Amino acid sequence: MSSRKMWGNEPFWGLGFEWDPQWMLTDRQKALQAKLIELCQTEMRANAVESDRNRAYPRKNFQILAEHGFLGLIVPKELGGQGENHICVAMVVETIARYGCASTAMCYTMHTGAVAAALLRHHDNAALKDILRRLDKDCLIGTLSYSDPETGSHFWYPISSGVEETKEGWHVRKKASWTTSGGFADWYIVQTTSPNFNGNYADLSCFLILGDEITSDPGSWNGLGLRGNQSGPLEVNKVVPRNRLVGPVGDGARSNDEIVDPFFLLCSSACWSGIAMGMIDIAKAHTTKKTHKDVGMRVADYATIQDYVGEAIIDTNVVRSMDFLIAKALDDATGNNDWSIHKNDVSFLPRAGLLHWLWQLKFAAAKNVAAVSDKMLHACGGTGYKPELQIERYLRDAKAGWVMGPTNEVLRQFVGKTSLLGFEAVDYWNTSINERVLNNEIKKMDVDAKRALAERLLAEINPPAIRKTA
Repeated sequence: MSSRKMWGNEPFWGLGFEWDPQWMLTDRQKALQAKLIELCQTEMRANAVESDRNRAYPRKNFQILAEHGFLGLIVPKELGGQGENHICVAMVVETIARYGCASTAMCYTMHTGAVAAALLRHHDNAALKDILRRLDKDCLIGTLSYSDPETGSHFWYPISSGVEETKEGWHVRKKASWTTSGGFADWYIVQTTSPNFNGNYADLSCFLILGDEITSDPGSWNGLGLRGNQSGPLEVNKVVPRNRLVGPVGDGARSNDEIVDPFFLLCSSACWSGIAMGMIDIAKAHTTKKTHKDVGMRVADYATIQDYVGEAIIDTNVVRSMDFLIAKALDDATGNNDWSIHKNDVSFLPRAGLLHWLWQLKFAAAKNVAAVSDKMLHACGGTGYKPELQIERYLRDAKAGWVMGPTNEVLRQFVGKTSLLGFEAVDYWNTSINERVLNNEIKKMDVDAKRALAERLLAEINPPAIRKTA
């Protein structure tokens, strides 16, 4: 295989492979990368323009990916997949975002998260195995539905959900505020509170829901960027068969820490880096061709433009290197993404131990792509402001990174709090009492205020008996 990056029959117009961490990839993964670049060049990049202009879901691109076996990328070969690892999936998402379509890359991120959640608990579940075997054959697009309209980016806290066991199966009730591919996916992994819910929001369960079992408003999504995502609200109110429970009852928190967060943070970060590199590619092509005839210089000849591009490459490659480094750590922890390690022990959670590194990764990737998007627009000048150059579309796509849950504000606090106070300080479900704050507030009270507080608390513990009237 040629080490020269090609775009059709011509050399690629952006940065060459010398600026990519190719040493992280096997020969097979390099072949997959080359095939993806070819698919982006022939059709997927053009489809991105259509998705952005018309808010069209990128099913055309998913059909292309399915034809070449990418929907089952991490599915074991015995189930018909490619059996690939974390490094490969990060490369695939980055490649799609960079050369093809960022909306497709983000929808593919959510698809991969759903596939991983299914693989975690597929071993004794016929319904999950059936889906996994048909991903590429039938172009079955999956996604995750974990958000809640009451809790925003705190998606691990599904207040507007629940499930009851019935004679026919599980009656699943779910309201989601944001579901990528909502109304367009063929199958969903949804998180709810567990059956027999008693107020403990840490007691969560996951279910497989099919596309015809959800209610949504497909096509209503109208975002600033990633306009093909269709990340609209979704509702489930359906009795589903018993084998639609993904893992045991109460497995939701484990599944979230082991699969949903790691794969989402790893792959979405790769998407942001792909967008950043895509803008750098466009800036290189434009600035090396555009000439100022009055001074006889190309835009690329100005030191300021060289500084912009140089810093953008350096900062982006720092984030890319972190992404691949963490992917390698995930591969090492899981026997190169071997799903059989989860068959007999639901408490074995090797990826969860790296979650705090993935928090840092997503923050860095989202922060970087926002900065690079501004600088590459500046480098391209007024031409960059026009849609034809495509910097403008990449810039709008890039701005989703910071606000996509967990938002960068949430992640920054997670890292600061856990590093200073320990991991137990992250109180996901708002159950821990900060006695320092409590004691400090009580200390401010006078005697009457303390007495009133005590009486109120005692009344809550021992409510007065209801008097019977004659």
